[in-house]
Amino acid sequence: MTSKMGRRVLVVGVGMHPFGNDGVAATDMGYVAGVAALDDAGIDFPEVGALYNGYIGGGITAGVHLAKDLGLTGLPVTHVENASATGSSAFGEAVHAVAGGRVDVAMALGFDDMNRMGGLGRSGKRGLGAEDVMLPAAFFAMWATRRMHEVGTTVETFAAIAAKNWNHARENPMAQRRADHEMTVEEILASTMISYPHTSKMACAAGGGGAAAVVASEDVARRLGGPMIEVVASQQRSETYTDGHVFLGAVIGPAQMTRDTAADAYEQAGLGPRDLDLVQVHDAFPIEELVYYELLGICGDGEGDKLVASGETSLGGRIPFSTDGGLTARGHPGGPTGLAQIHETVLQLRGGAGPRQVEGARTGLCHMAGAGSVCVVHILQRN
Repeated sequence: MTSKMGRRVLVVGVGMHPFGNDGVAATDMGYVAGVAALDDAGIDFPEVGALYNGYIGGGITAGVHLAKDLGLTGLPVTHVENASATGSSAFGEAVHAVAGGRVDVAMALGFDDMNRMGGLGRSGKRGLGAEDVMLPAAFFAMWATRRMHEVGTTVETFAAIAAKNWNHARENPMAQRRADHEMTVEEILASTMISYPHTSKMACAAGGGGAAAVVASEDVARRLGGPMIEVVASQQRSETYTDGHVFLGAVIGPAQMTRDTAADAYEQAGLGPRDLDLVQVHDAFPIEELVYYELLGICGDGEGDKLVASGETSLGGRIPFSTDGGLTARGHPGGPTGLAQIHETVLQLRGGAGPRQVEGARTGLCHMAGAGSVCVVHILQRN
């Protein structure tokens, strides 16, 4: 990444523990992912200059204890938490540590198990806000029904997005939901209704998992060899006040936040939406993926439905989204989710994604939003 801080940053290693509900402790899944990333990079833990642990549950010292399992090297260990964007934020911190010259090698490591968390998403205020009494599914349902009213989006469009992601995950050994057959729109619609218009097969898979990435300076990356996957943009924003501002809720946040973060990333990278070969987004429910087509500039406002109908966002299409199944089917443990996006994008840019490989992939964008209204966008490119 070329930035005001100066140095290029390259991803030299990625690793994951499969997402799911197998009863393994979250820190153990993080350990597996971390070791896999180190092995992938071809380095040992003592070469890592800084560790950024991303987790939502697990206790305040979980990350430090995990670092001790990897090695007692004296490196600085930092706990990063930003709701769903936790892993993406940890990755951003690692990138900026290398870009700024603090260290030559940094690791971002995410781990969590949504099934073992309690009391998440509460504001802690005495007066209850909407986010205190409504589940995220209700927020996204309201967003979806508003879209149906304003644009004419149908429930079949939402189901088609979910079916696409389920079918992408069939070829991903790290995914939580791997159907033994091709998922259809009809099957998605026939599953249990969660909050109209979203059914259970449209809702993100919540479970456990681990994911990690190792980033390094150009000198280190060239010494290690292998494909040169550069982080050409790393941007993060929170909500920005505007005249007549309306607070849309901590879960959804204002749409403009994604548009602005993406614009910052495109400017930093010197690229535009047409330069992207694949995209990973925060698709906890299909309404999100649909709207992000537009907010990321892939198409014009109100035109996302046409992308779905034409198959352009499916593998084999013009601009595949959620190539590993996304939050819908790959899963959404929390801390490691954004790093799973980095893992998938790096595999794609290396040409190592197997049956789900995007032909000729050179540039990929990773987007995550987090409750409390934060947004993180990274753009990776093969040089």
